[in-house]
Amino acid sequence: MGALFGRERREIAPGAVHLPDWLDPDAQRELVAACRAWARPPAGLRTVRTPGGGQMTARQFGLGWHWSPRGYARTAVDGDGAPVKPMPTELAELAARAAQAATGAPVAAAYDIALVNFYDADARMGMHQDRDEEADAPVVSLSLGDACVFRFGNPHTRTKPYTDVELHSGDLFVFGGPARLAFHGVPRIRPGTGPAELGLTGRLNVTLRVSGL
Repeated sequence: MGALFGRERREIAPGAVHLPDWLDPDAQRELVAACRAWARPPAGLRTVRTPGGGQMTARQFGLGWHWSPRGYARTAVDGDGAPVKPMPTELAELAARAAQAATGAPVAAAYDIALVNFYDADARMGMHQDRDEEADAPVVSLSLGDACVFRFGNPHTRTKPYTDVELHSGDLFVFGGPARLAFHGVPRIRPGTGPAELGLTGRLNVTLRVSGL
């Protein structure tokens, strides 16, 4: 039924907006190809280790700034130690357009961080806040490949109340304002649901932020 009637823009919480199919098929293909190039060493796709000695099931790399559980750095401190690749101008501009499309207002500061997470069929992301930035600009999230269940909660607790949203390839999700520090996570991937023409097995999530650093 969703495919037959289309999916509509939806405000999930004050400050949090889901825009289905925001990236057209050509833009999706271009972004997947770019992510494949950016993911190569140096400072490429890696497994993130948690402070307790475990590891995240989603693998990640950064552009502009490198993120680890210790915060942001200019080198892949928990990877190969190489300098992080620069934030591409076209990606920063895409983030600004996305934020304005969702909020209706331009973002004053330039987007200077891209964190790209790759999820295979068994990967998950626990409930967490994006709070290592010093700016409060909206977070922009773009989905590519397999669909996922995106759990969007509240700023106070990892538990309920939360809303589960199914994100498909090309979808945009933006959260800022009162939702900027909401807990969120990915409890499930829908394997085999991505567009065949992307040639992508799994899900890519491109998360764009303003560091304020």
